[in-house]
Amino acid sequence: MGEQPVGRDRMPRWMLRPIRHGASFHRVEELLEEQQLNTVCVGAKCPNRGECYAAGTATFMIMGDCCTRDCGFCAVAGGIPGPLDAGEPARVAKTANAMGLSHVVVTSVTRDDVPDGGAAHFANVVEAVRETMPDVTVEVLVPDFQGSPEAIEKVLEAKPEVFNHNMETVRRLYGKVRPQADYIRSLYVLGCAAEAGLAVKSGFMVGLGESQAEVDELLGDLLDAGCSLVTAGQYLRPAEANAPVKRYWDPEEFEALRETALEMGFRAAAAGPLVRSSYFAHEMLENAGLAPVSE
Repeated sequence: MGEQPVGRDRMPRWMLRPIRHGASFHRVEELLEEQQLNTVCVGAKCPNRGECYAAGTATFMIMGDCCTRDCGFCAVAGGIPGPLDAGEPARVAKTANAMGLSHVVVTSVTRDDVPDGGAAHFANVVEAVRETMPDVTVEVLVPDFQGSPEAIEKVLEAKPEVFNHNMETVRRLYGKVRPQADYIRSLYVLGCAAEAGLAVKSGFMVGLGESQAEVDELLGDLLDAGCSLVTAGQYLRPAEANAPVKRYWDPEEFEALRETALEMGFRAAAAGPLVRSSYFAHEMLENAGLAPVSE
């Protein structure tokens, strides 16, 4: 693993990609603005936003654009959020239908200020999408709900096809990168979904100072929790206030990570410099044999 120069202005060539726009990109932007919806694509400064919008897709970010936590890696603003919007589930469903999505991915900010962490709101979104688009598959990327079994159960009862909760990083770095989260608690959340029989997915970043042994431990812990789908991508520092990049993994290392995950027993794995949790999410389901193959 050769060291690569770090810093926002000195990224290796494989991290660079052309900016994509076009009619589909602008249509997605207009639909989201019209329905007053947020996306993690914008909120988290995702490097794939241009590609996904241009392909007519996006990952909805519900419950506002302000998070009650302050993770060291995240671009989403922290602070005191506003009240939940009861009309949001219907607008998500309407927009997903207008976009012609076959796989709808919904994530959120963390809402520790709400008694159930927003679990009922997640369930309402899943139900609204299903009512509007009966044939789609739905993937939720949820916070940890502070480990509340009752809150987790609310989401599980809505029966999304994929239940995703990101580990984000290795055990040792939680105190620095995710000080308000807990490694064991996140594994517990995933385990609850596995016990309910859902397809369970998780993702994490590399480049924060983890070792290969720690990555292997994380993969093993995910498998033990019942996770069958995993994604891994390069951490990119969204602002100077965020945690620095310790190292850029090269594409060959990511491919080795993907192969290791598959050899360990994951049904599908995606790993690459620009891979993110919801990137080509439907294709991952197809590869795992868990979704109808697109025409």
